[in-house]
Amino acid sequence: MVEGNARTVTALRRPDREGPALGIAQRARGVLRRRELETPPPEPSGSRDVVYGPSLPDESTVHLVLDLALRIGEVQMASGAGASDVTATIIGVANAYGLPHCEVDVIYTSVTVSCYRGSDLPPITSLRVVRNRSLDYTRLSDVEDLVRRITAGEVSADEAYAELDRITTAPHPFPRWVATLAWAGMAASLAVLLGGGNEPLLPLIAAGATALVDRIGRWLNRRALPFFFQQAVGGVIATSVALAGFATGVLHNAALAVAASIIVLLSGMTVVGSMQDAITGYNVTAAGRILELALMSAGLIAGVVLALYIGLRIGGDTVAGLSVQDVGRAQVVSPVLYLPVQMLAGASTSACYALASYAPPRPLIVAGCGGAVAATVHALLITLLDVHTVLANLVATTVVGLVGGIITRRLRIPPLVVAVSGVAPLLPGLPTYRGLYELSVLGDPVGITTLMLAVAVGLALGAGVVLGEYLAQPVRTSLGRLERRIAGPRMSGPLRPTKRRLE
Repeated sequence: MVEGNARTVTALRRPDREGPALGIAQRARGVLRRRELETPPPEPSGSRDVVYGPSLPDESTVHLVLDLALRIGEVQMASGAGASDVTATIIGVANAYGLPHCEVDVIYTSVTVSCYRGSDLPPITSLRVVRNRSLDYTRLSDVEDLVRRITAGEVSADEAYAELDRITTAPHPFPRWVATLAWAGMAASLAVLLGGGNEPLLPLIAAGATALVDRIGRWLNRRALPFFFQQAVGGVIATSVALAGFATGVLHNAALAVAASIIVLLSGMTVVGSMQDAITGYNVTAAGRILELALMSAGLIAGVVLALYIGLRIGGDTVAGLSVQDVGRAQVVSPVLYLPVQMLAGASTSACYALASYAPPRPLIVAGCGGAVAATVHALLITLLDVHTVLANLVATTVVGLVGGIITRRLRIPPLVVAVSGVAPLLPGLPTYRGLYELSVLGDPVGITTLMLAVAVGLALGAGVVLGEYLAQPVRTSLGRLERRIAGPRMSGPLRPTKRRLE
């Protein structure tokens, strides 16, 4: 009796352990848990074999296509193409080989592609790092021609992969010394374009200094010296050669020689690509390009300022030859020759830049035409309408982007060749040097304002090219429709209308 009472008291005191109601609840939960484990989950409406997603080729083909698309995007990124163009190209290649649902993420240093395979399989993701950046417009033209054949269904994935491997491993179309001569020719053309028509030896001095900078830079690049220091060395060499030319009496004003060399060193920058990425919404890639542009420009500025400081310490009379107070564009003997000189010098500048970037013959000619248009429009706006230099550069590059966007698609030329080469004559080399001279030699804080003007000109160049290409899109569409209308009756022939009347 006592034992029973003790058990009752214990049960009342610990209902959470030994109470009868709790034991029934625990047994009920155990039964329900076993039933849940034994019972299969409810089937969705329809058959269980239904899979949501695209019908893709086998897995090895998917990996091959993704690697092919990534390598094509890598070539474009290394050549300075915009992130939007790279994304569109990769998606087009993937769609052509049966991968309709791919997500592409492009940043400045890598390209990532993820292929959606359906609800029953995980996606396949591939990444490729863009390590080397080199200008080879022949390689870029061959790759874009391969992309056109891929999207037209003319080559298989295996054939396209083999063709791409041949393109990327092929050597440059001509020797490196040809590119050095092209850089020298570009500097000589810029010296004339900036106002060196009255000094015959100025183009030769600018060409010699640029050739020396290119060869030394090539030697430093083989030894893996960072590009920041290569730019600084280039600025020191270009300014020192100009100082030596003035000290020996060869040059009366060495400022244009330095300005021409600065433009050559700035020409490889991705001004157009940076603005295109920023405007089209690829902010991370735009930030990477702009940071590289700022870093390389800082190296160049450091080299020029160092050479000016040394020249100032050695002799003030020598630095006097680097004054930019009386320097203007195209100071030729006769004002009648102003526009012809601007046009020819602009064409030569852009053509030499395209040649130095290993462009094929047809893009080389088109690039020269783009430079002539840019220099001529800029000269007309400055002289006839007295337009501000930033607005003049914006309008000139917009015209280049518009004309280039229409012509390049028709001639199957990469638009990047004309866009980058066309703006080369308008790069702000003279304002950059003027600002550096005012800051380092004169000690005038106005140089900061001059440098900001140079930055504004660079932004206007990139924005103008992007705007021109945007305006060219509806024009290309209208021209395509017009061609189809004109070609329709020609393709049908004269017998089809007669047959309809007989019926």
